[in-house]
Amino acid sequence: MKRKFNITGACNPQKHYMVPLDDRLEKIKTDYIDEGSYFIINKGRQYGKTTTLSALEKYLKNNYLVLSLDFQEIGTEDFADASTFSKVFARMIIETFEIAEPRNGQEALSPLANMAKNPNASSLKELFTCLSKMCANALKPVVLMIDEVDSASNNQVFIDFLAQLRSYYLAREKKPIFYSVILAGVYDIKNLKLKLRPDAEHKYNSPWNIAAKFNIDMNFSAKQITSMLAEYENDRHTGMDAKKVSECIYEYTSGYPYLVSAICKRLDEDMPENPYLKSITDVWSERGISEAVKSMLIEQEPFFESMVRQLGEYPEMKKMLKAILFSGKRISYNPDISAINLAAMFGYIVNAEGSIQVANRIFEMRLYNLFLAEEELSNAIYDRAQGNKSQFINDGRLDMDLVIEKFVQYFHDIYGEKEEKFLEEYGRKFFLLYLKPIINGTGNYYIEAQTRDARRTDVIIDYLGEQFIVELKIWHGSEYNKRGEKQLSDYLDYYHKDKGYMISFNFNKNKKIGIQEIKVGNRTIIEAVV
Repeated sequence: MKRKFNITGACNPQKHYMVPLDDRLEKIKTDYIDEGSYFIINKGRQYGKTTTLSALEKYLKNNYLVLSLDFQEIGTEDFADASTFSKVFARMIIETFEIAEPRNGQEALSPLANMAKNPNASSLKELFTCLSKMCANALKPVVLMIDEVDSASNNQVFIDFLAQLRSYYLAREKKPIFYSVILAGVYDIKNLKLKLRPDAEHKYNSPWNIAAKFNIDMNFSAKQITSMLAEYENDRHTGMDAKKVSECIYEYTSGYPYLVSAICKRLDEDMPENPYLKSITDVWSERGISEAVKSMLIEQEPFFESMVRQLGEYPEMKKMLKAILFSGKRISYNPDISAINLAAMFGYIVNAEGSIQVANRIFEMRLYNLFLAEEELSNAIYDRAQGNKSQFINDGRLDMDLVIEKFVQYFHDIYGEKEEKFLEEYGRKFFLLYLKPIINGTGNYYIEAQTRDARRTDVIIDYLGEQFIVELKIWHGSEYNKRGEKQLSDYLDYYHKDKGYMISFNFNKNKKIGIQEIKVGNRTIIEAVV
């Protein structure tokens, strides 16, 4: 059977192309399982949690009895009360135990089986008494894994279950219990937001302060992606440069597992039909990756629909992300701030040397598109570009000189009388609103995160394989402008480009609006002042 790239459910190395997980599994075993830790794998959606747990279950089976549960299998009615939950949980443990260790099942499971069959009410205390006996009679140390554990989070019975688990952990030298426990989910159950009654306030309440901090990097490295693509190349013989392709995919994704697999899946299944890609080698190239990313940014997918929904549910998080993207605002990473904690928990941001940064280029592009789309219908400069966009394309190429020229004209006509504070906050947003309809459907753009701050932002525009570098900055005097020209020239060297563009938002009353062409070394810079 031909293997494929998988973006739905757990990956199976017999069916799917996967990055090698052995190093990660060994580190989890050595640093956590062997130490008897109780810990949480708390990562965003489709971050590879289920695949990791599945692989870890097989990896540990020679040394441990692994009981792997999925709380998505438990319905709301199963949390009706402690007795109902205890019986449901007992039956799940019995079923999993019998599959994992059929020879030892009857003796070890007898107390739990009797409790599950008892028609009378059961309690969590009785459940844990039986679980303790099971662990004492098991032939190997018992490891409990619970996936999608946060699906049960808004429930008092679950909180009480965690309290019992914690109590037995603290007393485990006297009362046998699970040797190690892994709980996996998106939401951090150390800080569950629990609503106990319909009329009650939401309260943080979770007795899970025993959890060891999980420090394993779940992102894929460029090297791991290369290993996966090398296997694909051995099967398909595309002629790709696996290392170069992997590095390009990593630049877009920062190794976010779902995004890596989604790009590869599109390259494998969709991009061979792309009219701009002439061969399978073109598909597995930087150009092909750009086309795959472009399709990801314009299509509806459950993964991104979840992002949009969460932004609607948490307006402070949305406000924070807008401030980072459009204003270049530097926000210190502080997990005690609710909006920051949520964004990090969902995987949308990372801690970059003490400041918040959007986690990867694709998230950033998708967020820009979302935030800009919310303003398109009411924005005058978008209307100007939308109404005249055909003039910017000549023989299938983007005329960037004309794009810059018309932006200066339109911007001055529409916003020339606005005050400094308004322009400083929104100027860069207006350029992106202006650019979007011009390249929409054919090209895309991203922001170079290393140069995005309150003073400077570099926009990298890709139109049918041709790249343009545009620096957007606030005017802070001639000396600062000279340094900006030199920085842009150096950046052009990095991208092997002879020509770049600079737009300065100048708030001086006697400023000279317009465009000039200057030379910095052997590079040409088209410099616009608005």
